[in-house]
Amino acid sequence: MSDTKKFDVVVIGGGPGGYIAAIRAAQLGFQVACIDEWKNEKGGPAPGGTCTNVGCIPSKALLQSSEHFEHAGHAFKEHGIDVAGLSLNLPQMLKRKKTVVDQNNQGILFLFKKNKVSFFHGRGSFAGAADGGYTINVAGASNETLQTKHVVVATGSNARELPGAPFDEKVILSNDGALAIDAVPANLGVIGAGVIGLEMGSVWRRLGAKVTVLEGLPTFLGAVDEQIAKEAHKLFTKQGLAISLGCKIGKITNDGKSVTVEYADDKGAEQKAVFDKLIISIGRVPNTIGLNGDAVGLKLDERGFVVVDDECKTNLPNVWAVGDVVRGPMLAHKAEEEGVAVAERIAGQHGHVNFNTIPWVIYTSPEIAWVGKTEQALKAEGRAYKAGTFPFMANGRARALGDTSGMVKFLADATTDEILGVHIVGPMASELISEAVVAMEFRASSEDIARICHAHPSLSEATKEAALAVDKRSLNF
Repeated sequence: MSDTKKFDVVVIGGGPGGYIAAIRAAQLGFQVACIDEWKNEKGGPAPGGTCTNVGCIPSKALLQSSEHFEHAGHAFKEHGIDVAGLSLNLPQMLKRKKTVVDQNNQGILFLFKKNKVSFFHGRGSFAGAADGGYTINVAGASNETLQTKHVVVATGSNARELPGAPFDEKVILSNDGALAIDAVPANLGVIGAGVIGLEMGSVWRRLGAKVTVLEGLPTFLGAVDEQIAKEAHKLFTKQGLAISLGCKIGKITNDGKSVTVEYADDKGAEQKAVFDKLIISIGRVPNTIGLNGDAVGLKLDERGFVVVDDECKTNLPNVWAVGDVVRGPMLAHKAEEEGVAVAERIAGQHGHVNFNTIPWVIYTSPEIAWVGKTEQALKAEGRAYKAGTFPFMANGRARALGDTSGMVKFLADATTDEILGVHIVGPMASELISEAVVAMEFRASSEDIARICHAHPSLSEATKEAALAVDKRSLNF
């Protein structure tokens, strides 16, 4: 056991919330340590959390690679590009994914060094309160004891298991195993038609798997604007994803080589399906395993989340928590914003996070992105609104790209014209949504976007046209 090391701020967890909080605190002049236990294949440090290692980054790498493969096999011919002898080199595709992950891991370690953040590789846990602060243990290759005034808990989340169907990451897969299948399965089952289920289902469908998605809810993408969700469902079904809604999952049998799922469909009829692999994507649970919060009296709620107030303060003085381990959407960029805000609050500044302007993205093809209220939410509130839509099939750049699926939809207050929500399904929706986020943060009206000059030809013109459509004066449709 080495001597106790003293810091102003110790961050437990090196995911998007944690590493960003550590860097911002260091920029503000604090002596900062960040503890993270993720390991790469060689046992070395792999900071970045679920997002970098088994979430956002590797999934986008595989989504991009699989989209290239599908384009080469189907779309290139239309562009006058003939591909002979097309074949899939899955080991190389997975190798590239690993390289992208490694580059991000190393980038975070470089940023720690650049910003003079002390990094400790291991599991961080509370040991107790001491000298107006806290003692933190690090269990790793070499055990360490840290002493600090402020603690930021950023330990993230884990995939939720389905009772009776534990992850073995060989046949029954979490998002981790879904990213590392070493051969394209003939029949792939997915339980849960959420972000992870649709993204992973899309990857393996493009690569040749027959994909069946079983969703318990009676509606498809219930959090998405209903009009956008219906359009997405139509497009995914046309692509070949078999999506069954209103399923009640029963017994799941894993014989080590395949898995049998018994379920009742939306009409109550008993069904049975056999899959080579089964991805379970039914949400995530907060990760407080090994944190030893009991040692200091850290309060958790009934679902295991760390209890925080609007400023991410816990029930303990100078202990904060951010990201997936607290209330709010489990999104990497939400965690980053909270990490920055907490670091600034520790410095006596006024950190800012606006939950109403946090964008959501599903990186399927077409992409789905939105910010603000859905039309069904506005109806439930009884709020008077105006709506405007514009299809990508009427957009010149989309035609040139060869991807005219989907639309942009604006929702604005009926009286003031303030933008209340923007919803997109279509090409590059993840990038287009940023304009809407900026506009809503400044409480812009749909007229403001309608009056701004957008480059031609560009996909962003669909955003302008949808804003014009709120006032029923779209120019190109």
